[in-house]
Amino acid sequence: MLARIASFGLCGLEAYPVGIETDISPGLPTITVVGLPDNAVKESRERIRAAIKNSGFEFPAQRITINLAPADTKKQGPCYDLAIALGVLAAQGLIPPETLNPYAFIGELSLDGRIQPVQGALSVALAAASSNCQGLIVPFENAKEAALAGCPVFPAKHLNEVVAFLMDSKILSAVETNFEVLLKNSHRSNFDFSEVKAQQYIKRGLEVAAAGGHNVLLIGAPGSGKTMLAKRLTTILPDMTPAEVLQTTQIHSVAGLLKNAEGIITQRPFRAPHHTASDVAIIGGGSGPRPGEVTLAHNGVLFLDEFLEFNRHVLEVLRQPLEDGYVSIARSRGSLRFPTRFMLIAAMNPCPCGYKDVPGKTCRCSNLQVEKYRHKISGPLLDRIDIHLHALPLKTRELVDAPSEESSATIKERTTQARQIQWQRFKGLPVLCNAHMESSHLRNFCSLSKEAKGILIRAMEELKFSARAHDKILKVSRTISDLSGSDIILPEHIAEAVGYRSLDRATF
Repeated sequence: MLARIASFGLCGLEAYPVGIETDISPGLPTITVVGLPDNAVKESRERIRAAIKNSGFEFPAQRITINLAPADTKKQGPCYDLAIALGVLAAQGLIPPETLNPYAFIGELSLDGRIQPVQGALSVALAAASSNCQGLIVPFENAKEAALAGCPVFPAKHLNEVVAFLMDSKILSAVETNFEVLLKNSHRSNFDFSEVKAQQYIKRGLEVAAAGGHNVLLIGAPGSGKTMLAKRLTTILPDMTPAEVLQTTQIHSVAGLLKNAEGIITQRPFRAPHHTASDVAIIGGGSGPRPGEVTLAHNGVLFLDEFLEFNRHVLEVLRQPLEDGYVSIARSRGSLRFPTRFMLIAAMNPCPCGYKDVPGKTCRCSNLQVEKYRHKISGPLLDRIDIHLHALPLKTRELVDAPSEESSATIKERTTQARQIQWQRFKGLPVLCNAHMESSHLRNFCSLSKEAKGILIRAMEELKFSARAHDKILKVSRTISDLSGSDIILPEHIAEAVGYRSLDRATF
């Protein structure tokens, strides 16, 4: 007897329909899985056999053939267990085959029949919603994230529950979720800018960066507060839009990092990989391409501490994701595209020992060592970083007698107001903030006063800025003018933006 059942597989961040056909025929007791299954799918034969027996059903001692269509697409992971087990039961006649048709199924089976969570449930639910699926049966732990897609989602804990549901029992009920309530009740960070003493110049630079989505390089001696400041950047970024929340949650679901009880990511990601990370870990890839740190930081912040301690090749592969907002992973069977719209915050020491030009400290590095150290960051990569900030260690009096500082909430009000100006400016365009403007947008949206234009020309000629640095200055100055509420870019806005390009000067 033949039974057909619907499921879904993952390819990158997207899900695609997989039709599972189960045929039981006379012959030696064997289970054959075809359709390019990986090892995890092949091993499902043993999990399914034990789960069916331990759930009180009889496992047929016949020849069982399981086909996963489309047959030319690689099937990965244990997410097909539940669907295959139901197909075996339906092919025996224990479940009416017609009851399977309206639904799709995903889930890994334990040997006792319990249904375990799988990765990418939100991607599957989005695909199911677009394919007019009448209902999706998912593991109980995946229900909340899957319900965000708007498709009817039925959570189940055990194989017996699913069988009873298909036999017209009301044992399972669809999950309801209130997207707005989840956003309102989301967890807030424990970090706050009010905890950072002094460093007003650095705070101002990070406020500009947050307002326009700009990349930042922090240069300073050990203990000057670079890491402390970077960790608090997400607290002054505007709240994510519903579309950003859904996309960020989908990425973390596919990566298996969605661990919170609500099944949703409402705070902007903050990723801080160690400097020993490989290029595959940063960019993504592998035999079954997976998102890397640049994608996990999408809509949030990628913090690279000890920036120049990263392998040079790892740093250079950041160029395309920073410029294009996506990364393409090419394999023999095709290529996948992962989004990478993140803010890069990099932190480095001024020299190998960390104390060059630091008052009260003696640098032990020779000029050759300093030059070799600083040349680990190439000119093209430096061009892609909008703002360069120098942090000096605080004096004792600044630590002890520092006045109360602005809170993250206060700064966030200003950055959010500046972003709202940008959202209105770029309405109808594939641009969300000033940092993402293309050259054509600069001509349309970066109007300079006559005096500001003169300052920019003089800076370009005297400081030998590149064409890309010119564009970065315009984008940053546009953000500064948004923070001040000005419609045009004024001389003080250009002057501040030029001041943030210190590493382009010969004195670096």
